Amino acid sequence: MSQKIRIGIVGYGNLGKGAELALRQNTDMELVAVFSRRRLEKTLSGVPALLVDEAEAYRDKIDVMLLCGGSATDLIEQGPRFSSLFNTVDSFDTHAKIPAYYAAMEQSAKASGKAAAISVGWDPGLFSLNRLLAGAVLPQGTDYTFWGKGVSQGHSDAVRRIPGVKTAKQYTVPKQEAISGVRSGTLPPVNAHEVHVRDCYVVAEPGADLAAIETAIKTMPHYFSDYETHVSFVSEQEFEASHAGTPHGGFVFRTGQTSPDVNHVMEFALKLDSNPEFTASVLVAYARAVFRLAQHGGRGAYTVFDIPFGWLSPKSAAELRQELL
Repeated sequence: MSQKIRIGIVGYGNLGKGAELALRQNTDMELVAVFSRRRLEKTLSGVPALLVDEAEAYRDKIDVMLLCGGSATDLIEQGPRFSSLFNTVDSFDTHAKIPAYYAAMEQSAKASGKAAAISVGWDPGLFSLNRLLAGAVLPQGTDYTFWGKGVSQGHSDAVRRIPGVKTAKQYTVPKQEAISGVRSGTLPPVNAHEVHVRDCYVVAEPGADLAAIETAIKTMPHYFSDYETHVSFVSEQEFEASHAGTPHGGFVFRTGQTSPDVNHVMEFALKLDSNPEFTASVLVAYARAVFRLAQHGGRGAYTVFDIPFGWLSPKSAAELRQELL
């Protein structure tokens, strides 16, 4: 048996712990260490838990580093830093900032002779691949992306920052009539805010002004003001019983014609019990691909558009042709 791919994890929140779980299901990989900004007592798998500043000592002991921090602040700094030391995979998901992040990672990884896969997950990531594929197959057509029903981490955090809110979660919910309209070919091009509802479940501080909280949510620009938004106030007990998980998912559609009156619908869907565990599983699959990419001389930044599907699988090219083609 060939040597296992040696993996490191930076960040030990939900995504990092999800990656640790995913690695247990990939027998061609082994977790070497977890790195965090805070001192950890232990890890689920018993590998060393170290501080981020100790990572450089592992340059020759880790083949691919999984960067499991958040996009808003962590990856902007950690991506270029770690791609100067390791081959990396991350899930940077601020869509508007991807070109600038790609440029920073391209410069860092090229200079260090490393390969860095950026924006790997399900959107961006798997959904991006499906949009590309569908658009190439049906060049005359329309794309539709629906998110949910699922917990939006960023929107939930925005609600929690409102004065008087003790805790909260926000679910993005696609309008079923819109999905049905796409499947039947009757929905015209629309904006995301027209086909999604935002459901907020809020635990308020004792004595808080509930009307003021609801107004603050519904009028919040960039988050809720353009959407149909529902606010429900619940007890801590109900919140813990009904809103503890992190489900998510969604749909990517493309409708198009190949000749007059000949219509087609392409659809890809995900239904996830745990957003971070699934996203982490995508990261781990791409770690295998990045390892192979580096072995073939790959240097610089890459996206899901640049990496062959076959390199995601532990199976050989001959096995894939025989079993899956």
